[in-house]
Amino acid sequence: MKMNPLGRTGIMVSELCLGTMTFGTQTPEDEAHAQIDMALAQGVNFLDTAEMYPVNPIRAETIGDSERIIGNWNAATGRRAEYILATKHSGEGMQHVRGGAPISAATIAPTIEASLKRLKTDYIDLYQFHWPNRGSYMFRKNWDYDPSQQDRAATLANMEDCLQALQKEVDRGTIRAFGLSNESAWGTAQWLRLSEEMGWPRVASIQNEYSLLCRLYDTDLAELSVNEDVGLLAFSPLATGLLTGKYQEGGLPEGSRKTINTDLGGRDTPRVYAAVDAYLDIAARHGLDPVHMALAWCRTRPFMASAIFGATRLSQLEHALKSVEVELSQEVLDEINAAHRAHPMPY
Repeated sequence: MKMNPLGRTGIMVSELCLGTMTFGTQTPEDEAHAQIDMALAQGVNFLDTAEMYPVNPIRAETIGDSERIIGNWNAATGRRAEYILATKHSGEGMQHVRGGAPISAATIAPTIEASLKRLKTDYIDLYQFHWPNRGSYMFRKNWDYDPSQQDRAATLANMEDCLQALQKEVDRGTIRAFGLSNESAWGTAQWLRLSEEMGWPRVASIQNEYSLLCRLYDTDLAELSVNEDVGLLAFSPLATGLLTGKYQEGGLPEGSRKTINTDLGGRDTPRVYAAVDAYLDIAARHGLDPVHMALAWCRTRPFMASAIFGATRLSQLEHALKSVEVELSQEVLDEINAAHRAHPMPY
């Protein structure tokens, strides 16, 4: 398993990261623990979670359960020091967490303390803001995104306050590094500027959606990533299972995400299945498994720190981990680019 730098932190993370957002809903605790065991045994050293997980569905009574499940594994095994642990502070509007309050200097310390308690650890390696208070063009909002009503002065003042609060947590030893999620190039640039001016925690990574079907990151954020050493942590690299091909021609496997979230978070569109067919065709003609091709392609991107993937079942995890053995030829990469031109942003 190849290791990549996490920004300028000196922390190294595996090219694949085990996502845990199904831990506690679709994935029961015993199987979740088996997934952690398997991932670490295969060279993964990176786990990602969030205070609001699990999802599918999000319910008040299950908020925090993914962290609790990881915490129980930490306590039972004593292996916390063997991997890099990332979690997230929910942003404005998540009603099941702090009544939907925005991220602020006042919320950071108690939110970290709550995560530490659930995770049964003394420290978090990468602490991320799940989405910006001012909103985001992610989650299919890019089609009508309008930042014209943002309050620039208030946004920057909040960033300063939050960075100062994060510095206190670094000083306390509760977090090692700071990352963003669902952020824009402008937002990331402002976090970087303020942190460098003040000497406060520098953004190490951005966790945004990225896959063969969702390539918003390829322009301004890619340039920022490469020039500023802020690596992408790609979530949904398999496009919520679409790129496996399991939903083609009306497929609906029992227990799959689409049985719970019928539109796959806005990804189930009239154009998406033709796009998936194009990538499945490339994989078939070159003797590649589509899961392996999608994950191997992520590794070719110059800004990629790690691709975060989840697995409902242990067998799915075992299959996905084999993607690190696959190297894509230039011919395959060229055909992928042609498919992208033919089917740009299908959702």
